[in-house]
Amino acid sequence: MLQCAQLRPTAGSLTAREGGSIWDFAAVDFCIWPRALPCCRPYPSRPVKIIVGQAAGSASDLVARVIAQFLSEKLGQQFLVEVRPGAAGNIATEAVTHMPPDGYTLLLVNSQNAINVALYEKLSFDFVRDITPVGRVESVPLVMEVHQSVPAKTIPEFIAYAKANPGKLNMASAGIGGPQHIAGELFKFMAGVDLTHIPYKGSTPAVTDLIAGQVQVMFDVTPTSLPHIKAGKLRALGVTTTEPLGFLPDVPTIDSFLKGYEAAGWIGFGVPRGTPPEIIVTLNRQTNAAVLDPNVKQRIADLGAVAVPPNSPDEFAKFIAQNIDKWTKVIKFAGIKPQ
Repeated sequence: MLQCAQLRPTAGSLTAREGGSIWDFAAVDFCIWPRALPCCRPYPSRPVKIIVGQAAGSASDLVARVIAQFLSEKLGQQFLVEVRPGAAGNIATEAVTHMPPDGYTLLLVNSQNAINVALYEKLSFDFVRDITPVGRVESVPLVMEVHQSVPAKTIPEFIAYAKANPGKLNMASAGIGGPQHIAGELFKFMAGVDLTHIPYKGSTPAVTDLIAGQVQVMFDVTPTSLPHIKAGKLRALGVTTTEPLGFLPDVPTIDSFLKGYEAAGWIGFGVPRGTPPEIIVTLNRQTNAAVLDPNVKQRIADLGAVAVPPNSPDEFAKFIAQNIDKWTKVIKFAGIKPQ
C-alpha cells in the first residue's frame, strides 16, 4: 500500500512567478516518490509488533504466532509476537494505547478484554475508545467437564444433582473474572444452581485438581482439557458453543438444554485509536485471508479452536459490544470483583 500526497503550487511559487514553464502543474496532483517522506512508504516497511497480554504458551500466544507467520509471508515484513502478561491482559492493552497509531503495533484482542470492561471500574484507558478493532480470527470453545465421581452423564442430570446438593459441588476456574469463571457463572445463572467457585492461578493447576477429585466441575478451554477427556480422566457434559465441535462429536451443546447459553472465548486483533483506515483495511484483508488458508485453519484446529468466517472491523466492533453487554449482566448477577 502506498500513501500519496497532493501538492499544488501557490501564488508565491515558482509556477506563478515564471508564468509558464515545465513547472506549470498547478492543477495536477502527483504522488511523491516513496523515499521522499516516511508516510509515503509502502505498508509495512519495517517489522510489526503484536502484543499479547497472556502468558507464553497460552492459546492467545500460540494463535498470535500462527497468524504472525502468515502475515509475515504475505506482507513481506516480520510480524513479531511480544508477550506482556499480567493484570488479566490490562498491562498489554495499556501499553498498546500509548503506542503510535501507525500500524506497527497490534494488540491481540480476546474475550478477556470484553470481560475487563465490565469487571474493572478504574483503568487508565478505555478499551472501547482507545483500541480500534481490526478483525476476529477464531473462536475458543470451552467444555463443561466433571470428575468421574460425579453421578451425572448429561446436563439435565447434572442440574438435578446440583439442585439436590446446593453449594456442595466445587467449580474450578483459571482465576477470578476469567473466561472459565464467567462461563461457569453464566451456567449457574441460567440453570439456577449453586456451585462453589474455587479460583486457581491458571488452567493447569485447576485441571490437575479436577482430575484428582479435589473439585468436581470446571468450564475450561478445549486445548487444556481435550487430552484428559480423550484419555477418560474427565467426563465432558457439554460444549459452550452453539454448534457441536468436530473434535468432540459426541458431546452436545449446553445450548441444547439451556436455550441461549453461549460462552466461547474468541481471539482477534486491534490497533491504537487513530491508526489510518487504509492500514486497518490492509490488516483486515490479510487476517481474513489467514482464516481461509487451509494450513492456518488446520493449525488453529490443532490448538482446539475454530477459525471464524471473514469479518469486517465494524462487525468485530459490534461483536465486542455485544460481549461487553452480556458479560456485564453476568458479572453484576454474580457480584464478581477483581482480585
